[in-house]
Amino acid sequence: MNFQQLRIIQEAVRCNFNLTEAANALFTSQSGVSKHIKDLEDELGVELFVRRGKRLIGLTEPGQEVVAIVRRMLLDANNIRNLAEQFSQRDQGKLRVATTHTQARYALPPVVGRFKQAFPRVHLALYQAASSGEIVDLLLAGEVELGIATESLATVDELATFPYYQWRDAVIVPEGHPLAGQNPLTLAAIAEYPLITYHEGFGGRSRIDARFCQEGLMPDIVLSALDADVIKTYVELGLGIGIIAAMAFNPARDVGLRLLDSADLFDPNTTWIAIRKGHFLKNFAYQFIELCNPALKEPVVRAANSRTAGSPPAIQEVFEDGAGI
Repeated sequence: MNFQQLRIIQEAVRCNFNLTEAANALFTSQSGVSKHIKDLEDELGVELFVRRGKRLIGLTEPGQEVVAIVRRMLLDANNIRNLAEQFSQRDQGKLRVATTHTQARYALPPVVGRFKQAFPRVHLALYQAASSGEIVDLLLAGEVELGIATESLATVDELATFPYYQWRDAVIVPEGHPLAGQNPLTLAAIAEYPLITYHEGFGGRSRIDARFCQEGLMPDIVLSALDADVIKTYVELGLGIGIIAAMAFNPARDVGLRLLDSADLFDPNTTWIAIRKGHFLKNFAYQFIELCNPALKEPVVRAANSRTAGSPPAIQEVFEDGAGI
């Protein structure tokens, strides 16, 4: 048994049992991948994969158990390398953060600025993911250290999640729109107009849909987008009114648009910071998390990381006195 065999097992599962893709990811040949898998199965005396002809289509029962162990072994091997680098290169290295456009554009710039000032020799790589699901995949594959998003992260057992900050959706309209003069604004009034908002899985879209559903309303969503800048563009063109994260509106830049007082219409959203459980973090990763939310000091993150699955720290634990709202 060797690490190459373990990497192949993990990659084969990650690539949905497509050995060509697994071979390409590991810069080797498909025949070599197949041979490594067969050699390991012969050594263990059990088949790890369900086969249909020469194709792999799933995991056997022992294969499922082995894959779980393989993931832990490779994670620990990577942790050993990171630990050594931690002591030999304390203030240099690379920190990879996967996030969405809205977070990268509107929430993270002050954090990134302070982080680069404190750690000028650390290369910070921001991965702008196409979805929260992609962020989860990147975390679980060990391709990033931190994930930051609103949707999905807090529901994944393999991740330790921490509340970053809370925010609300808001309604934007072109200057002179009839809704600009309506007080109080209601969901029923909003539903009378074509609506432009986030795509499913982004920007708290699930909570937006839930609020309209609670009122028995079915808005006419004529266009959905991945980020607030695109939504604002099409609202400016007059295609509809928009619902975006309130933080994404800048009066100085968004000339021609009005942000309406809609704070009471939508429930607050929480943006989460996530790490893969058991993943070794260098000291500057903990510092980045603390810069995001000062209540998330290293002992808090370490303690939450060791908790049982599905029990992130309560929001009130890190939002004392309204911090982050």
